[in-house]
Amino acid sequence: MSNQKVVVITGASSGIGEAAARLLAQNGFKVFGGVRNPNRVSSIPGVRFGTVDVNDDTSVANFVEWVLSEAGKIDVLINNAGVSLLGPVENTSTAEAQRVFDTNVFGPLRMIRAALPSMRAARSGLIINVSSVLGFLPAPFMGLYASSKHALEGLSESLDHEIREFNVRVVLLEPTFTNTKLDVNAAHTEAPLGVYERQAYATIETVQDQIKSAPSPQAVAAKILAAINGPYQMRQPAGGQATLLSRLRRFMPANAVDKSLRKTFGFGR
Repeated sequence: MSNQKVVVITGASSGIGEAAARLLAQNGFKVFGGVRNPNRVSSIPGVRFGTVDVNDDTSVANFVEWVLSEAGKIDVLINNAGVSLLGPVENTSTAEAQRVFDTNVFGPLRMIRAALPSMRAARSGLIINVSSVLGFLPAPFMGLYASSKHALEGLSESLDHEIREFNVRVVLLEPTFTNTKLDVNAAHTEAPLGVYERQAYATIETVQDQIKSAPSPQAVAAKILAAINGPYQMRQPAGGQATLLSRLRRFMPANAVDKSLRKTFGFGR
């Protein structure tokens, strides 16, 4: 078996996933990118694309089996595939909420369950779950997305305790808003905004302005590479603003954090 490290990354067709796949391949990793339709993906030197729908148990199992048959191992699993949703919590249907959680929480869970047995057997592995600063901070009108990332963080920390004795660890990568299609083209709840209309539009406009000057996917990809090659650390904010927000959340009084968030998202008070 080759000593070349094997990396599996979901959501590899665009954004952070594509940037990470490209950067890791350039740095000598053997990369398998999971996408919904490999025929619609531009080729990347050193990256092999395979079909995976993280919402489907069979698709995930088949994809991981394919990687293991081709490479014989998985050294790093990067759970990057995700969806977003904008809108008031009150207006969010159960079906809309389930779609967010099915991709952002159950998707990583399916991938972990499929890949972890081979890592345990090898007594070596790293699982990187791409979370968000909204995994430790709230965000108005992004309640279901933030909830899914909070859930992912809880799952990740619990899992890390369970698998540590097998020399497999979990990393939470926590970017702030990133200039990708996920943030720019986020889905909106279907129900009319109603009484939330004025504030929701003001907040969404604020978020979109932030995205325009947000870090590029390449900057987050560099953080992923550093997380793989560097010393282990569970929580890894990606970028200066994410690091600052992480520290503020830990050390600032709760009331001050609350006021700062409301100002950031365009609330009057």
